[in-house]
Amino acid sequence: MASSKKTISKDNLKWWVLATVIIGTFLGRLDQTIVNLALPKIIIDFRITVAAAGWIATAYILANAVFVPVWGKLGDTIGRKKVYLLGFSIFIFGSILAGFAWNLSSMIVFRIIQAVAASADYPTAMAIIAVTFKAGKERAQALGIWSASFAAAVVFGPLIGGPLIDLFGWRSVFLINLPIGVIGIIMAMVFIDESVSEKKTKSFDLFGAITLGIVLSSLVLVLDQGMSWGWGSAYSMACYGSVLIFSAVFYLIEKNHKEPIIDFKFFKNKIFVGTLANNFIVFMGMMGGVFLIPVFVQTFLGYNATQTGYLFIPLAFFMMLSAQIGGRLVGRVKFHHVIFISTLIASVGLYLFVFFIDARASALSIIIPLSVMAFGMGLGMAQRTNAIASTVPEDEIGVASSILALVRNISGAFGIAIFATILQSTIKSKVAQVAQNTVIYQMNPVNYQKAVSLVILKAQISAYATVFEVSALIVFIGAIFALFVRIKNEDKVSKAKVHVEG
Repeated sequence: MASSKKTISKDNLKWWVLATVIIGTFLGRLDQTIVNLALPKIIIDFRITVAAAGWIATAYILANAVFVPVWGKLGDTIGRKKVYLLGFSIFIFGSILAGFAWNLSSMIVFRIIQAVAASADYPTAMAIIAVTFKAGKERAQALGIWSASFAAAVVFGPLIGGPLIDLFGWRSVFLINLPIGVIGIIMAMVFIDESVSEKKTKSFDLFGAITLGIVLSSLVLVLDQGMSWGWGSAYSMACYGSVLIFSAVFYLIEKNHKEPIIDFKFFKNKIFVGTLANNFIVFMGMMGGVFLIPVFVQTFLGYNATQTGYLFIPLAFFMMLSAQIGGRLVGRVKFHHVIFISTLIASVGLYLFVFFIDARASALSIIIPLSVMAFGMGLGMAQRTNAIASTVPEDEIGVASSILALVRNISGAFGIAIFATILQSTIKSKVAQVAQNTVIYQMNPVNYQKAVSLVILKAQISAYATVFEVSALIVFIGAIFALFVRIKNEDKVSKAKVHVEG
């Protein structure tokens, strides 16, 4: 392994490191999207209800959110390469177990194992890239390409999963992780150098980790299940109470701990806080709007899962293209200008759906808004991620990136929960509104039933348009907010290895 590494030049080695962590990131996110396609088959095999099957996804989301900060701290402490390899190996093991699951309980346990392991990828991968690519511009370009792999995983999930399930059954979507994962592990062992924080952990913040886990579990759980429970139900209220109480306990623990899981001094950094806020707003609006597209095209346009996946191919292409452009703009165009323009373009893409969304919409009517939105999102990815990596000390990049991962995950959950609720409530009000303005001239049963169906259809289409109006507005607010997030001595940041802004 050492000899093969010596034959690669130092410049080329950096890009091999990037390719290596992209495999891990891609595989973890691919698994998250591809399993949703397998749920109908799993429901039949396990003889379970749709509601019960939902816990397969919910368990994964919960475990993934809870362990991200823990892995980030461990990576900075005991070594990012060690944690990356450990997480990747456990993920493959969990995938094999899930591929041989025999009932719902076993599947949930094995999915939790997968999720705990997959949560190691984001903070360690980002830290590995940040310490491998020292120059600001090059680092931003690498982080932009890496971030774009998230979109690629979302796109290729349906494209890969559909044929796999049809040809080899649902278990193949888990077992396919083994050969790809082994390649990723070998590459990590060969190309990635070990890196650790200069600060050595003497007392791990166990109670902080447990308390944060309770907070995140309660929050993600209510966001995921709140609509089915009812936002004012006893279960939801218990989750709200748990979030408030344990958040206060967590703050007190972290404030007084010498080596906290999340150091609140980060939140004194205006660049850090501003970038997190922009990420939260943008990802909430984007996830809240875009998660409805597969539902819409399969419900109203009659597309199957594979055909739906085809619609997202241009999204991945434009996001990867603009991520490259955005990375090259580091040091040439002001950080906040790039994020403003990128977020504005994304909001325009979302707003285009208001005009294109229709029961007779063509594939192009979906692809055009998606592509515009994706181009905007990709353009600012490198800038957003690089701002986090460049304004915290190098020995705390893992912890900082885990906070960024948390914000993105939670904002996505917020977006999906909020917009699903908006869609449901809007449909009800639109049905009443459309019905009031509808006149039926022939009251025979056949025509009456057709009229009712058309009223409901028009109300549903109109409700989708309303959701995209709201999501576009939220992302536009994120664009305006970006203008106020500025890095002092920005030229130095793009050239220096690390610049700390207090």
